[in-house]
Amino acid sequence: MRQLIAAAVQISCTDEVEENLGKIERHVREAARRGAGLVVLQELFEGVYFCMDEDKRHNSRASPVEGHKTIARMAALARETGVVLPVSLFERDGSRLYNTLVMIDADGKVLGRYRKSHIPNSPGYSEKLYFADGDTGFRVFETAVGKVGAGVCWDQWFPEAARAMVLMGAEVLIYPTAIGSEPSYRGWDSRDHWQRVMQGHAGANLTPVIAANRIGTERGDASETTFYGSSFIADHTGAKLAEADRVSDSVITAALDLDAIADAKRSWGVFRDRRPDLYGVLLEPTPDRLLAKNAA
Repeated sequence: MRQLIAAAVQISCTDEVEENLGKIERHVREAARRGAGLVVLQELFEGVYFCMDEDKRHNSRASPVEGHKTIARMAALARETGVVLPVSLFERDGSRLYNTLVMIDADGKVLGRYRKSHIPNSPGYSEKLYFADGDTGFRVFETAVGKVGAGVCWDQWFPEAARAMVLMGAEVLIYPTAIGSEPSYRGWDSRDHWQRVMQGHAGANLTPVIAANRIGTERGDASETTFYGSSFIADHTGAKLAEADRVSDSVITAALDLDAIADAKRSWGVFRDRRPDLYGVLLEPTPDRLLAKNAA
């Protein structure tokens, strides 16, 4: 039996990087004390979620992966605690900027990076102003605890991304996230929809999902967003094994039997009975009738 104890961490963030990293370190150490081998952190945890504003001055927050101080610090933490640690950050690569996840193995080695593929653009989430479309393709990382498929936030709404990563060998799927209230639709709460979509990825692909969201109310120049936390771990049937609340700094953990999950995946038949010859429509542009009015 290959048992993985997976963890998700959620915190509230300020624009004090040292304060945020201190919180992250304390929570990762707590997860390690509980036996976690993989600890998923939320999206862009170094500071506030600056994409609420359309202000290119925020581009100064981006840094190259090479020589990145936060990566070095998280690599030391991974090595100290013996956990696999995916790190979300704002990457500068020459003139191009990306929303990037760097995968750090349990020995502190950087295994590579994934650049967020799907970039949203709506009031309060103006990411297309800041981030180029990811150019890495979907990534599955061979880590000390197994094969980890990594998406970032908006990627979690796309079943194609989840299926692609599982076909590439992912044994678990992770999604660092920043999602909450919608400035254009006050009173609309997408939390349950958000969870159910990823639970569907887990069930359809017989692959556990770990999602880490942020909490707290953050204020930009023109709007504010209350992030709803609710980080969760779902098993390979989509059932929630652990869930954080909406408002608290939290560490959640759950045990996953990767060998038993692999047996279920082989026996269930959804991969045996796939019909790729019928899936050509997935490669076609989205029909105009399905495009949102505010699509960029």
